[in-house]
Amino acid sequence: MKIKTIDPDEIAQPDLHSILLTAVAPRPICFASTIDSQGKVNLSPFSYFNVFSSNPPVLIFSPARSGRDNSLKHSHQNVKEVPEVVINIVNYPIVEQMSLSSTGYEKGVNEFVKSGLTEVPSDKVKPPRVGEAPVSFECTVTDIIELAETPGAGNLILCKVEMIHINEDYLTNDQLDTKKLDLVGRMGGSWYTRSNGDSLFEIPKPIRTKGIGVDALPESIRESEILTGNNLGRLGNLETLPTTEEVTTIANDDELRMLAKKINSNTTEHKKQLHWLAQRILEDGDTAKAMTILMHAENLS
Repeated sequence: MKIKTIDPDEIAQPDLHSILLTAVAPRPICFASTIDSQGKVNLSPFSYFNVFSSNPPVLIFSPARSGRDNSLKHSHQNVKEVPEVVINIVNYPIVEQMSLSSTGYEKGVNEFVKSGLTEVPSDKVKPPRVGEAPVSFECTVTDIIELAETPGAGNLILCKVEMIHINEDYLTNDQLDTKKLDLVGRMGGSWYTRSNGDSLFEIPKPIRTKGIGVDALPESIRESEILTGNNLGRLGNLETLPTTEEVTTIANDDELRMLAKKINSNTTEHKKQLHWLAQRILEDGDTAKAMTILMHAENLS
């Protein structure tokens, strides 16, 4: 394995920008709608954005200085004049309009109009929200942290959520539905990703009673030529290893018996096939059964 090591102080800012934005992805995208002291509306998308606290509810986005001329984003200027913002979540049905709104229009140009999106009056803050957004957060700006005055420097805008608006089309059983939301994420260059279809996958959260960890797995499983790091991570989330009785019982599983008959006396090949089988079962979601099969393989001699 070859590693290319880079000192960020020794490369050009555009090159560093490209590395950071391609490596740190996908990034959630928001529309930030703001208003200046003259009442002129601005709508800009940001992928320097995330949620950072639920109590208090705090979102942060970062309008970076221009890498070309070091100018400030209009959103940054606006929240300094009127410390309020609506954070509108971007999903696939409005991703092209979002991209269009990122055009560097002159200050005072309303990107709602340019992008064809709908202004909806907010309840608690002055900037309007995006009518087409699946979720909108009305926020007050509690702090602005300007990281530097150099091209590409970020400016963290801390936003406290004051009101939430959810399009009910994206609810299932009164809860936001990830598949319905069809959110988009920013990748490097001109690339995006969307959170539905083949790109959407689920990983069970670590159990509250604490998993055994990869270090507790038998060495032959940890060093398997077949199991991946993801496979081992899933196995390490089990609360306990299977019991001797469970391992004995699995030996009578029809699929395992057919496999043993097919392999005959080749123990090495038999163990390998059991690891392949366990991997398939693991990826189908039955972690306990997969682990039991792997422990059965341990007992073969």
